Amino acid sequence: MKIATWNVERLEQKSKLAFIIDACQHEGADILVLTEADERIQLSGYLILCFTMSPLDHELPPYPMPVHYAPTERRGMIYSKYPCIRHHSTYDDTTAICMELGTEYGNLLVYGSIIGIHGHRKPFFTDELCGQMADLRRLAAEGHQICFLGDYNCSFADNYYPSSTGKTSILEKLAETDMSLLT
Repeated sequence: MKIATWNVERLEQKSKLAFIIDACQHEGADILVLTEADERIQLSGYLILCFTMSPLDHELPPYPMPVHYAPTERRGMIYSKYPCIRHHSTYDDTTAICMELGTEYGNLLVYGSIIGIHGHRKPFFTDELCGQMADLRRLAAEGHQICFLGDYNCSFADNYYPSSTGKTSILEKLAETDMSLLT
């Protein structure tokens, strides 16, 4: 089973749509989560199982810098070659999505996420992290196998997002849910 995630940066350069589609098709992941996604990204051979509610449809928190969304933009989308068993609710359907997939290894919850739209700035980063971790604890307590992936707006391998606070917070919360960071 191949699982991938990619932040496609809201198709800020519309000319990259064909490149993004080609790259996703070439990668051939069985499960793909795109963050800062767009409904115009249509992939053959995949079911588009879920996308976050349009930020246009819901009032977003008062982020430090305003965020303006196009009608086709979504904060996250799940594409899968596996069938959907059911949709699971999340604490905030503009920020996180969760689908249960039927795989050859048994059912798997795929939880697609964005944490902290403007990096690790508080209180939004902390609020979103805590809300999503509460979801993961609840789902794990129900006995589900979970794959938690997406855009954490924090880097664990370099200094692109140089926040030791953000890194530490995510690692601590993952440890509380008995989850491991694989990147």
